[in-house]
Amino acid sequence: MLSPVRSYGEACATAHALDVIGERWALLVVRDLLLGPKRFSDLERGMPGINARILAQRLRELEDAGVVRRRRLGPPVSGMVYELTEWGADLETVIAHLGRWGRRSPRLDLDAEIGPDAAVLALRQRFDPGGVRDLTATYAVRFEYDQFVIQVAGGDLRVTRESPSAPDAVLTTDPRTFAELVTGRLTVPEAVARGRLAVTGDRAAVERLLAAVPVAR
Repeated sequence: MLSPVRSYGEACATAHALDVIGERWALLVVRDLLLGPKRFSDLERGMPGINARILAQRLRELEDAGVVRRRRLGPPVSGMVYELTEWGADLETVIAHLGRWGRRSPRLDLDAEIGPDAAVLALRQRFDPGGVRDLTATYAVRFEYDQFVIQVAGGDLRVTRESPSAPDAVLTTDPRTFAELVTGRLTVPEAVARGRLAVTGDRAAVERLLAAVPVAR
């Protein structure tokens, strides 16, 4: 049960939702679990500015509320991961709308740090299938500690944490550079020339993927 001190105490679904996920960092924990389960250390590393004590507290609160659950990985991999419940995963729409709203803020600092999940989700949330419905391609995006698979087919885009067997293109970069590519602040040739991006495979398919992200110049 929610603590009376932390509760708005209103018979209002919006107020209750904020009782559950309104604490600082809570929604960002949910954001970083949208693409699949993560270990505690991976969550901590992916959110610049959080500390272990606060992260542990938020995970306990979200678990108690039924938003997050823990699961032990079986062999050959061992350890505990956190993942969203079905109800928790429904927050993706809320997070996407918040992102669209936040992008209109004149005070948004695009030069601040960004984690890997936030960078990749920016692509998924901004993706417009309009001109790429004929594109079928699989991409591996490799950061220092994280890897994602992006699959595009029939105008649909899917992102997971996997290891593709034969991707059409592999992008090796960092979250900041990837975010700048998605937002149009950096082009693929510029990123390659500056040593911030390495592309192997079908570079034209990479260009087409990024061209499917509307950019507000």
